[in-house]
Amino acid sequence: MGYVTSLFLRKMVAAAGPDIEAAELLTEAGLQPAGPWDPKVMVPDTRYYAMLETIAAQIDATDLPLRVGASMRCDEYDALGLAWKAAPTLHGSLSRVERYARLWTSVVEYELREHDRGALFILHRAGPRRLGMRLSNEATLASTVSLARQVCPVPFAPLEVFVQHAAPDTIAHHEAFFDCPVRFDADLDALLVSHEALAQPNILGDEGISRYLVSHLDRELSEIVVDRPLLVEAKDAIAQALSEGTPKMAEIARGLGYSARSFHRRLSEHGMSFQTLAEETRRELAEGLLRDERHSLAEIAFLTGFAEQSSFTRAFKRWVGKTPATYRKDRLKA
Repeated sequence: MGYVTSLFLRKMVAAAGPDIEAAELLTEAGLQPAGPWDPKVMVPDTRYYAMLETIAAQIDATDLPLRVGASMRCDEYDALGLAWKAAPTLHGSLSRVERYARLWTSVVEYELREHDRGALFILHRAGPRRLGMRLSNEATLASTVSLARQVCPVPFAPLEVFVQHAAPDTIAHHEAFFDCPVRFDADLDALLVSHEALAQPNILGDEGISRYLVSHLDRELSEIVVDRPLLVEAKDAIAQALSEGTPKMAEIARGLGYSARSFHRRLSEHGMSFQTLAEETRRELAEGLLRDERHSLAEIAFLTGFAEQSSFTRAFKRWVGKTPATYRKDRLKA
């Protein structure tokens, strides 16, 4: 399981309009509806995808990713957004995202690849291409174009947009937003940007400020790498305790040599809550056990801390969009 910034969830809910249960959706995703829009608070990607699928079941979500992309602002990305603006050219801005996107998500990697017509800005995201992921990919591409338009001194449009999944019933919204051909059923998710656009000087480009911000982002990135062993150790401890039921944070903290307060603070520094970490561990453990036919569904429910198999089934369907039995069947077919 990976993570995305909660900013994306809140943006999606806001753009969806009044015909959805906004507070309920945010609560189910683990966020306080009236809480601050803190981009450093992370949410499991499966919750994000599930929320998008719930929205799509309530409204026509064809142009939702485009509206979300249009709403994105550089300043909402903190230091990364400032580094985007301060980069000397659009090529520099895209290079910043390629290097530092890990500060915002652990489920997406970006690649800036040379092309004979300019460069491809490629979105790499692993995992089943469920509806939630497809909507998220479209929003990410739209956000990139929106941010580029905020720093480019002339009107910006990519040469082409490539999307791996099938087209919706109409692509008129997509072609109007991107102002270029949009190729669905492509081999990759990417924007093709011309040489001329890449070389355009950014409106607020400043080499000095850019160097300072890059050094700041390098420090933030190194802190994520340093913190990773704590999360790995915590997940191992949670997994071992699950057969006794849902573990308590104080017990896990004590086993790792922390006070509950110190452990909570360390997790918060990583944009993580104990509840989120425990649920991720449950999900990953469940997926691993389901790939082994020797374990019955009832055994897996017990080993992942559920008192009843029905509770496990509901939780697993919320995580991955299908029941444990269906997930196992699909994995065995693959």
